[in-house]
Amino acid sequence: MTESDLSAVPEDFVRVLHSLREARLRPEVFLEEVPAPGRIAPFSVALTGEVRPQRGAVPSELASGRFVVLYDPAGQEAWEGTLRVVTLLRASVEDELAADPLLSHVAWTWLEDALEESEVHVRALGGTVTRVISDTFGVLVERPGEVELELRASWTPLDLELGKHLEAWGTLLCTGAGLPPLPDGVTPLQPRR
Repeated sequence: MTESDLSAVPEDFVRVLHSLREARLRPEVFLEEVPAPGRIAPFSVALTGEVRPQRGAVPSELASGRFVVLYDPAGQEAWEGTLRVVTLLRASVEDELAADPLLSHVAWTWLEDALEESEVHVRALGGTVTRVISDTFGVLVERPGEVELELRASWTPLDLELGKHLEAWGTLLCTGAGLPPLPDGVTPLQPRR
């Protein structure tokens, strides 16, 4: 969206967009803006994200997801506000974890911890955690099976500074990818644009 396009956009949503641009994510997180859903709210923005290893490592995706911001100046009753953040995390997990009955609870805790760590305040937090177990047969029998974890969550932010919400989601992606947390006091460096 260009600055001239922003003239028709409500000031609150413009603040949201600026806040998202100021978010500080780990260098392993690669973001891309994608078309946002147009029917759910009058204004929206969507980003996809992938956690990839640092330079020099074999290129592969460790975790991926989507971060969507919906804005309806009139508000929506189900949201309990005018803004709604909708997120998705997809990550492969070890086969042994697939049968662990606590896996879903642990994944949900990753989200709650990321929100708390980023010091964001939300209401109407809800979501699902799904485990998908894929076994291979026939000509694919040589491939190992896969276990994928999918966490879908949405919440209503209590302020317009959604950069912190994006940072929390970035932390969730990195946790799902199995990256160790950054030590206290360490700030991720941002790659040059």
